[in-house]
Amino acid sequence: MPNEIFKASRWTKGNFFFPTWIEVSDKAVTRHKRTLFRRDEISFSVTKVASVHIKTGVIWSDILIESSGGTDPLASHGHRKADARRIKELIEGYQAGFVGNPAVQ
Repeated sequence: MPNEIFKASRWTKGNFFFPTWIEVSDKAVTRHKRTLFRRDEISFSVTKVASVHIKTGVIWSDILIESSGGTDPLASHGHRKADARRIKELIEGYQAGFVGNPAVQ
């Protein structure tokens, strides 16, 4: 299955010049954040995602993805509501696909 990429809006705080984007694949969830002089990536294995929290506002949504490994959560703001729901749906779908598959565990 191909990776899906979700970009944050440029109209939100911290995303004007370099918008944050989240990439979801069947193996990992990755947040890419760029600034003028550096690039920051954080990635979790889909099997290690403990929870996906979506906080919706009038227009934009904030996403907080927590790992069961105890690392810092993956946070991003300024996504469309539909994109935030799709990210959660993809992660939960990939996790459900791993249940009962001993080759993956």
